[in-house]
Amino acid sequence: MKFLIDAQLPRRFTVWLTEAGHDALHTLDLPLKNRTTDSEVVERAMQDGRIVVSKDDDFVQTFLLTGEPTLLLISTGNIGNVELERLVRANLASIEAAFVRHRFVEITRNSLVTHE
Repeated sequence: MKFLIDAQLPRRFTVWLTEAGHDALHTLDLPLKNRTTDSEVVERAMQDGRIVVSKDDDFVQTFLLTGEPTLLLISTGNIGNVELERLVRANLASIEAAFVRHRFVEITRNSLVTHE
């Protein structure tokens, strides 16, 4: 799978996904880095066939209005990077499976939720 990690998530997120065999970019890897607008993130994700990974509700609103981008929403509230890594690694197989049938997946501290 191909992912595009939004600015408010740690760059290390790309390392976790890459180590699991995925192709992952962070907004810091884009020409405008973390100044890349949400619409530019969506455009790049669609162009490259990437799943946007974000904590930003703006991407949810865009998805609900347009059906784009394919989205992994991190709904954990404030969470340390170590705990976030543990959560992602522990649930990565379930996340991968969810994206076989769904285009909007949400992970909380306690569950994985798929949206239609």
